[in-house]
Amino acid sequence: MAKSVSVSELKAHLSEYLRQVRGGAEIQVVQRGVAVARLLRLEGTPLRVNERRNRLIRDGLLRPGRGPSPALANEPLPALPAARIAAALDEERGDRV
Repeated sequence: MAKSVSVSELKAHLSEYLRQVRGGAEIQVVQRGVAVARLLRLEGTPLRVNERRNRLIRDGLLRPGRGPSPALANEPLPALPAARIAAALDEERGDRV
């Protein structure tokens, strides 16, 4: 029999319940005493990245970009000294600290 948990309990302890599901447990989710969902471990091998991307595009959940990615996307971010970062944070926060 599946373990039943409320939506609020699931939200509060999601990581723990996902660990249980990975271990083979089945979790029934209830909202105001009514079962609304069931969590169970997926069987089979995970989809490769391209297969998952193609499925999301096919299902209308992902829209692929057009053209090549901008050159800046492939360049590493410049390293900033910790003092500059701290000063920028202090300036941003102002009197909120």
